[in-house]
Amino acid sequence: MAGVVEAATGLNFYELSHEWGHGVPSMPGDQDVIMYRSVKHAQHGVMAHRLRMVMHSGTHLNAPIHMVQRGLGAGGIALSRLFGNGVILSIPKERWGLVEPSDLEAATPRIQDGDQVVIVTGWHHKYSESLEYFGEAPGLSKAAAEWLVAKKVALVAIDTPQIDHPMATSLAGHRGGPLMNRLPKLYATETGRDGKADHPEWNIAHRILLGAGIPTVENVGGEVDALLGQRACLHAAPWRWMEGDACVIRFVAITDPAGTARIESGKAA
Repeated sequence: MAGVVEAATGLNFYELSHEWGHGVPSMPGDQDVIMYRSVKHAQHGVMAHRLRMVMHSGTHLNAPIHMVQRGLGAGGIALSRLFGNGVILSIPKERWGLVEPSDLEAATPRIQDGDQVVIVTGWHHKYSESLEYFGEAPGLSKAAAEWLVAKKVALVAIDTPQIDHPMATSLAGHRGGPLMNRLPKLYATETGRDGKADHPEWNIAHRILLGAGIPTVENVGGEVDALLGQRACLHAAPWRWMEGDACVIRFVAITDPAGTARIESGKAA
């Protein structure tokens, strides 16, 4: 059974993060997480780790400064964007699929102004160190990102390696790419289309969302399938790192026994 029930209140806590640690799947072009025990129980009677890492690994939050010069860092994001009511949407997509405004409008429950929005394409089941997971994932279209900004959402999370379609990133033909050398040719062979022509703007969904001050969460996973089509209270707080472009997080959803968000508006009935 998914989730953990807190005995005193009956609240249900759900894990929405992938496991993180040494050997976690890493974005092509990024160094792996390197971790070792500098102090060990057998030798010292205590344990401490040292690590070297890119913060864009595992389930992580991206701050506006990641794409926006002089934008907010992870530690400067208002807590009201990181803890509050939200919705977990089931929007299934196959390889190279696009999440469009029509998908967001049709999904249930309805997205409300100020929501944290978790988009579940099903891609989290493929989470691995693979060409398929990183190079063939779905992503948000430019129009979908603009729709979410107009809806004044607090945060956008997705169960893929990046918010954008991979053909709109450096994994394919943009900027210093392709970081995945086989990807542009594979896309052209499989679809009969040119990836750069289909996705001419680099990281456009990401730049739109972060440019509007909306943080993003990538690599959602864990027990998210248990919450599809539900509302919940969501917690996605990173370190208080004022210049942080990203941060690994423990992404958590909380529901009451009725399966609804517990946080009320505070307004009189």
